[in-house]
Amino acid sequence: MDDNQKVEIIVADKEQRTWAMFCHLSALAGLIFPFGSVIGPLIVWLVKKEEMPLVAEHGRKSLNFQLTMMIAYIVCFMLMFVVVGVILLPLVALFSLIMVVVSAIKANDGKDVKYPMAIEFIK
Repeated sequence: MDDNQKVEIIVADKEQRTWAMFCHLSALAGLIFPFGSVIGPLIVWLVKKEEMPLVAEHGRKSLNFQLTMMIAYIVCFMLMFVVVGVILLPLVALFSLIMVVVSAIKANDGKDVKYPMAIEFIK
């Protein structure tokens, strides 16, 4: 393998890791518009999954986690009527934010991401 091929592999690997990071960070779009936390990772995943296997893996995991968090938000909202949701909703939101940032950092470092409590909707 010559030096040009090594450089191309490193650049391709860095590009895949960057897009994998975007899969996770795009969930922060939910802070700007409704359902952005699901739509952001979905768009990145659909656009890049065919050409970048790492993005396909991270996008799937991010999307599964965001769908799980959407269900958790709905449950917390319903529990607001019995006051429990008032306490749980900020905790779930903080947990989601922390997990997105940690997973984005891991993806950019080329490490595997395992979201806790994520339901596997997309296999």
